[in-house]
Amino acid sequence: MVEVQDIDIKTAFGEERLGWTGYVEWEQYPEKKALASKVLKANKFTPIPEFQFVPIPKTNPVLIGHRWKEYHNVLGLQGIVDFSWETVQREKPDLIHLLDFPYNGETRREQIMEGKITDNNVRNHGGVPDINEDVFELEIAGLVNKPVKISLKDLKDPTKFPQSEVTVTLQCSGTRRIEQINEYPGDGDELINAPWGEGAIGTAVYRGVPLKKVLKLACGGVLPECEHLEFIGADTYFKKNNVFNYAVSAPLRKVRASSGTEVLLAWEMNGKPLPKMHGAPLRVVVAGYIGARSCKWVYKINALKEPSMGPVQRQEYLYFTPQIGKQNAKYSNGFPIGNMPVSSAIIFPLDKQTIVHSGKITMQGWAYSGGGNWVQRVEGRCGTAVEEEDMTTKYYHAWRLWKIDLPVDAEGWLELCVRTWDSSNNTEPTFVRSAWNWDLHVTSSAHRIKVYSINTSRPATAKRLQELEEHGQGIHTQSLSYPAEFTLEPEAEYLEQYRKFPREPAC
Repeated sequence: MVEVQDIDIKTAFGEERLGWTGYVEWEQYPEKKALASKVLKANKFTPIPEFQFVPIPKTNPVLIGHRWKEYHNVLGLQGIVDFSWETVQREKPDLIHLLDFPYNGETRREQIMEGKITDNNVRNHGGVPDINEDVFELEIAGLVNKPVKISLKDLKDPTKFPQSEVTVTLQCSGTRRIEQINEYPGDGDELINAPWGEGAIGTAVYRGVPLKKVLKLACGGVLPECEHLEFIGADTYFKKNNVFNYAVSAPLRKVRASSGTEVLLAWEMNGKPLPKMHGAPLRVVVAGYIGARSCKWVYKINALKEPSMGPVQRQEYLYFTPQIGKQNAKYSNGFPIGNMPVSSAIIFPLDKQTIVHSGKITMQGWAYSGGGNWVQRVEGRCGTAVEEEDMTTKYYHAWRLWKIDLPVDAEGWLELCVRTWDSSNNTEPTFVRSAWNWDLHVTSSAHRIKVYSINTSRPATAKRLQELEEHGQGIHTQSLSYPAEFTLEPEAEYLEQYRKFPREPAC
C-alpha cells in the first residue's frame, strides 16, 4: 500500500487521552479528518465485497472485513482491529460470526429460545475501544443551558441522578435481510450490508440513568430551539473515503417520553457490568428504535436543532420504495428508519427441515414491535392464534417468545408462516416483495419457511417408516431426496390395485 509522503501517521492520528485506548477524536479536528481522507484516497483497497449474487460462505466468520481492516491499518490503527477480535473471542465466542470486522455476530437459534432475556446479538460499526471507566467522562454540549463533563462515578451515584431499569429488545434493521437478498438483491456497502438471518435481535435488562434527568439536573435543561440529541461514540467510522466518529441522534420528544425511560444512559446489562462488545463503559439505549440509534461507547452528547449530520443518521438506514435503486437513489428520496415495525420470525423448525409428526407440528419463534407497541397476537398457518399462556410476558419495548402446536394433516412440502399483530393493530406485509427496498432494511413481512411433513397418523406412512427402519434407511439417517434401496410395493399388491382400479376406462 502507498503511503502519503511526509505524514507521520502515528503522530497525526494517535490517541490523545490516557486510559482511552482505541479511541481517536475526529469530530473536533476538521484538519485531521481532511488529512485522513487524503491518506485513504492515496491508497488502493480490497474491492467492496459482493456476496448478493454468489453463494454465501458456510464458514465462521462468514465474511471477512478486509477493506475496513485496511482503512484502519493505513491510518496506524491496526491495534483497534486486533483488540476488537480479541474481545469477540473473550466475550462472544459462541455467536455466528457473520462479519469479523467491524464485528457483526448473530445469536444462534437455540440461544434465542432459551428465554426472553438474552446476551444479545452484536452489531458494531467500528472497532471496539478499551476505555478505563475510572477516567471516563461524558461531555454534554450544544443547545443546553450549561455544558458539562460528568464522570461515570457521578453518573452512577443515585444521590445525584435517579436510576432506571428497562427491559428492551434491540433489533438491527437488517434482521432477516437474507430473505430480501434471496429474492431481489439490493444495495451493497463499504461496511457490508450483512446477510442477517433471524438472529440479529436480542432482549436485555439495562440499568442506567434517563438522559432526560441528566439534561435537567446536570445541564439545567435544554434551550428552546433544541429538538434533537446527538450521540457520538468512541469508535472510528468510514464513509466514502472520509473518517468520522460514529454519530446518530434521537428527537427530544423521544428523550422526554415515558418519564425519560425510553432513552437511557446505561452501564449495566442483565445485572452485570456492560460488556465491551455492548458499549462499555457507557452506551445509549433508545427503546423501540432500530439498534443503530443506541450508540455504544458514547462519550459526547450534543443538543441540536436538527438531527445529527453523521452519515449513519443522514445517509444510511434509509427506507426506499421498490422503484428506487442504483439508478436513482439519493439520500433525500429515502426516509430515515426510527421505530421498528411489527415483525416476527420462526426459529424452529428450520427451513427445508423434514418433520415426522402425528398430526401437529411445533413452531417456536419471536415477535416484536417498536415504538412502545407490544405484541398482542401471533398467528401461525391459516390464522391459528398462539395461546396467551404460550407467549412470554408483555413489555412496552421488548419481544415476546411464542410456541404453538399447529394442527397439520397434510404431507409433503408445506409452507409454514407466522404473522404478528401489535397493540395498535399493526401487522406485517404479506410477502417479502411487499417490504423490499434498495437498502435491504426492515424485512418485516410475514415470515415463511418450507418444511417436509410426514404424518405418522396415516397408516400408509407409518408402514413405510417401519420399512425404512428395517432396511437401515431411517428417515433421519439419510437425505430426504435419497431414494429407497428396496422395492416400494410387492408386485402382487401392485397388480391387485391396478386391476381393481384400471388406469383406462373399460369402454
